[in-house]
Amino acid sequence: MNASFSRTIAEFALNLRYEDLPPDVVHEVKRYLYDSVGCAYGAMHTRDVAIMRELCLDMGGKEEATLIGFGDKLPASNAALVNSLMIRALDFNDIYWKEDPSHPSDIIPAALAVGERVNAPMTETIVAVVLAYEFEQRLCEFAVPGIRERKWHHATLTQFVSPIVAGKMLGLNVDQMVHAIGISASHHHTIGCPTAGKLTMMKNTVDPMAVQAGVFAALMAQKGYSGTEEVFEGKEGFMDCFGGWDAKNKTVKPVMMQGREALGEWSWNVDALLDGLGDSFKIRECSMKAFPTEALTHTHLSCVIKLVTQHDIAYDQIEEVTVTTIARACDILFDPHKYRPESRETADHSLPYCIAAAIVDRKVTTESFSDEKLKDPRIWEVIDRIKGEASEEFERMFPAKQPSRVVIRTKDGRTFEEYLEYPKGDPREPMTMEDLDNKFGALASAVLTQDRRREVRDAIFSCEKLSVRNFMKSLVV
Repeated sequence: MNASFSRTIAEFALNLRYEDLPPDVVHEVKRYLYDSVGCAYGAMHTRDVAIMRELCLDMGGKEEATLIGFGDKLPASNAALVNSLMIRALDFNDIYWKEDPSHPSDIIPAALAVGERVNAPMTETIVAVVLAYEFEQRLCEFAVPGIRERKWHHATLTQFVSPIVAGKMLGLNVDQMVHAIGISASHHHTIGCPTAGKLTMMKNTVDPMAVQAGVFAALMAQKGYSGTEEVFEGKEGFMDCFGGWDAKNKTVKPVMMQGREALGEWSWNVDALLDGLGDSFKIRECSMKAFPTEALTHTHLSCVIKLVTQHDIAYDQIEEVTVTTIARACDILFDPHKYRPESRETADHSLPYCIAAAIVDRKVTTESFSDEKLKDPRIWEVIDRIKGEASEEFERMFPAKQPSRVVIRTKDGRTFEEYLEYPKGDPREPMTMEDLDNKFGALASAVLTQDRRREVRDAIFSCEKLSVRNFMKSLVV
């Protein structure tokens, strides 16, 4: 390959047109817009969104782009930050997990904010959203094993994608787009601690900050700022720094990471990043969330809710719950901090807490992580009875499948078992429109009447007829 990775990506992104998109792909964009806007409405009154919004309003600046629901106007980069945080704050937006996990909908606000700034049509936004999913998901398959296995956060992937989306909406040329990618990807590698141990507000904020940085990088490039072209494959570039790459000869050079031998060889799947662009579209392979929790909890929650509902098992009847899962889920979701979560951010990444809430209430919703629910004595009565065990067999099945085996043993000696291989919302069992309507209604009912919810739904599913500015107006509470 003669062209740099960034140039190959830029050329594809800038040549993609609305007319190139199959109808089902356009419809998928609208479904993810609907899901994401619902998540944003649900997060309007969270503390982290309130703080971030107040900070950005205090900064002021040119009124270029609208905050979802609120209607405030901010500079495009700051609007992208707040809107992305709103979509992300409840951990209820979409999920894609191959070698790496990610939430492509975090990047949608880059398209909306820049599109509103330049008064673009929503057809252009639809194309930009397709690009967000395309490259975020391809990057999830690029590193082998994923960068999350190297203790880095998926915002490290988003830093490459957000400038592509913003640059598409700005109408950058190829050189400018290459510079935008190089600018953003030179400074936003994100360590994994926001999702490890005791979690804080940063768990949901690092990716929105990478989205903001991508918008700013695209604006810099438009003004003539230069960025590193070979930011992927060059000397001391992304691949060289992470290892498994010969930057001089531009070839994969697998290495065994010292001290992490269990992870195997570290290398790069260049084909997954660059081959077959336009042959199909990755958005078809993404998943939605049926629960507002870390993605690796979902199959387990489905098992638990099925068991306690079908067999009418009460929380005070339980002697022990054993959850068989993959090693990384045990590492992330069963560490000691997860047995005594003190915040929503830690609780929704705690499998013991999520399962305890599911047992107590036979459902898991955004209310499962309220301050009141975190003090529910029934949860603390059952949480220490929940154990996790890692399975090498399940590890081999992942990520093609996300297997779960849950065994519930009651105090009277009965045993109940359930096994599932993927959760609701997976492309193999997609959320129906009824599911989406119910989810949107539950998230938006506190801020929108039923009639207004219907109006927003109609605006989203006919958005190709609107400008971005009119579309954003339609979302204001």
